[in-house]
Amino acid sequence: MHWILMIAAILFEVAGTTCMKLSDGFRKLKPTIGLVVFYPLCFGCLTLAMEEIDVSVAYAVWSAMGTALISIIGFTYFKEKKTAIKFVSIGLIVIGVVALNLSGTALH
Repeated sequence: MHWILMIAAILFEVAGTTCMKLSDGFRKLKPTIGLVVFYPLCFGCLTLAMEEIDVSVAYAVWSAMGTALISIIGFTYFKEKKTAIKFVSIGLIVIGVVALNLSGTALH
């Protein structure tokens, strides 16, 4: 159940960050409302997930997966420039999370 909450936290964070971009500096109402709704849901789910998941692992997974997903959205939806250094950097983040999980502290 806690990993389901973690997935929900990641998806709400990605939705909130997407709305942040779409809000055009809080000038567009609907994305601004989305931002205000999605971020509290994100942090609520993340808080509940950390009841059973170590904070080091939870935060690393949450931030890395959020970063990877929002990068994909940036590249595909917002047509952001794709560079080798961006892909390498995202890959290093994901490798770091995998290594953290393999350290034996991730899953109970």
